Amino acid sequence: MTERTDERLAVAVDAFLTHARHGRGLSEQTVRAYAGDLEQLVEFAAARGTERLPDVGLELLRDWLWDADHRGLARSTIARRSSSVRAFTRWASESGLIASDPGARLRAPKGAAHLPRVVSSDQVRTLLDGLAGRAAGDDPGALRDLAVVELLYAAAIRVSELVGIDVLDLDRGRLTVRVLGKGGRERVVPFGVPARDALEAWLERGRPVIAARSDAADTGALFLGDRGARLGVRSAYRIVARLLQDLPGEGPSGPHTFRHTAATHLLDGGADLRAVQELLGHASLGTTQIYTHVSSARLREVYRTAHPRA
Repeated sequence: MTERTDERLAVAVDAFLTHARHGRGLSEQTVRAYAGDLEQLVEFAAARGTERLPDVGLELLRDWLWDADHRGLARSTIARRSSSVRAFTRWASESGLIASDPGARLRAPKGAAHLPRVVSSDQVRTLLDGLAGRAAGDDPGALRDLAVVELLYAAAIRVSELVGIDVLDLDRGRLTVRVLGKGGRERVVPFGVPARDALEAWLERGRPVIAARSDAADTGALFLGDRGARLGVRSAYRIVARLLQDLPGEGPSGPHTFRHTAATHLLDGGADLRAVQELLGHASLGTTQIYTHVSSARLREVYRTAHPRA
């Protein structure tokens, strides 16, 4: 008897990834994470003689996670793998590809809870002043870098949202920008006068210079890479990482640091939690609440260092 094509695990994984990308509108970063994890599962299952989706049971999934733990993978990686496979088996069950969902009973260690890195207001000011000094000579790369960092911090947006902005998404009169967030959710976020000034300098004196370097320059993108194409996520990450590498503090040194920093500074300044949730584009208020923990941690540190009875 010929095996039904839709019963093969690898084919089901491909169908799930297509559904995640187009049916659910998940970000490309999330889809890539699913793909990496599930490809590992397919290889692990094949090495144990399991290539059909209906043969993938809870015991095999537990063995897969145990193998990852035995090989010394980080707890956060194992937790992510568990989340990926549970999303996959839930979809397979709801799609009628399997009779029951083996991933529903799967448990994995939770990833270590790390508070996001936050840069102080003085450090942000010093960093931006340094960028402004470099941009004063009208170097197009410096003008772009200043505008990138100003907007990341001012609007608290994700790097994927930043690089997706078109020139027409900016409203310099109202000081707002339209961004496309996770799940294809669009929102309009405000930014301040310093960010507007940096953006205008980039648009008037920096962007035209870079665009002129290439006949294939992206005419719609707000931010361009050095060769005229739309600035990519990796390039934006490198811009920010170079700036943060010399600052004191532990934790990631990418663009998300400015998103974390902006959210924390807003809450420290008295902003309403739900207003910050709207600004960040979080679907759940619980996601935003991590920044209240950051503020509390900073408050405790101030107390310990300043209170005579601490």
